[in-house]
Amino acid sequence: MAFINKNILVTGGAGFIGSHLCEKLLSLGNRVTTIDNFDAFYDRSIKEQNLKISLTNPNFKFIELDIINMNSLLQLCNEQYDIIIHLAAKAGVRPSIENPLEYQTVNVGGTQNLLEFAKLKNIKDFVFASSSSVYGINPNFPWKENDYVLNPISPYASTKISGELLGHVYSHLFGIRFTALRFFTVYGPRQRPDLAIHLFTKKIMNEIPINIFGDGSTRRDYTYVDDIVEGIVNACQYNKSKFQVFNLGNSHTISLSNMIETIEKAIGKKAILNRMSEQAGDVPITFSDIEKSKRELHYQPQTEFEDGIAKFVNWLKKQ
Repeated sequence: MAFINKNILVTGGAGFIGSHLCEKLLSLGNRVTTIDNFDAFYDRSIKEQNLKISLTNPNFKFIELDIINMNSLLQLCNEQYDIIIHLAAKAGVRPSIENPLEYQTVNVGGTQNLLEFAKLKNIKDFVFASSSSVYGINPNFPWKENDYVLNPISPYASTKISGELLGHVYSHLFGIRFTALRFFTVYGPRQRPDLAIHLFTKKIMNEIPINIFGDGSTRRDYTYVDDIVEGIVNACQYNKSKFQVFNLGNSHTISLSNMIETIEKAIGKKAILNRMSEQAGDVPITFSDIEKSKRELHYQPQTEFEDGIAKFVNWLKKQ
């Protein structure tokens, strides 16, 4: 499907997924404005490095801006955009347990600002980065979008559900097409340094012990960043209904122990394990049903886990 000649506003475009997305949108022939506040959750220089490729493109504009500042949003983002892709958020399940109020302010209040901005600017397409964490502890595997028994177990997860519900309100009242995408454990080059694959790979390379919470049996539906980006681009072209939710996952789970073994194989070194008790906020499994996304978004993940880990390890070695 062609997706060209659009003027697109991307929030959180200096982050892991956002920077890959901006490059993809530009390569397709679109104009892209991205906003990011360089949140101190991890080092600013990493995000500046993420932007380097996009900044060489004349169709790219970067604005340093916090989404909770509505006045700055209206003053600085003063073009007419065709679509908003809202990725910006306070990230991480565990930090949200320590600081729930800040997560509520940024993730819910910031999303409200972006939706209000869309309303005021008459922008009729809005794509929202939600999360698999909204399902919480849900025994009905694999998780389907129409399963309304959502049981979030972290403040972060609850803010993502709130974002989806706000989208439904604005879609209903103001005719904004709101498409929520529930991402399942995204990995690949530029992954945030606090996430398990990045953290473990670096420590195994440097022969530093890694903390394993639980017995290694927890399972995740790992999804390679290029597959996620393809799903986002396809979602930008979805036009069948005014409000819709889609899973973007791999529909295949990998245990924590298997994940570590795959990294060990890619590096050629064994991990030194430091076993610890399970952590609050962690779910035992994430597992996506992607039949709806395949049918409606022509979404088809291409990257096998071993191949994705090999690509990540190669990228990390070059850093």
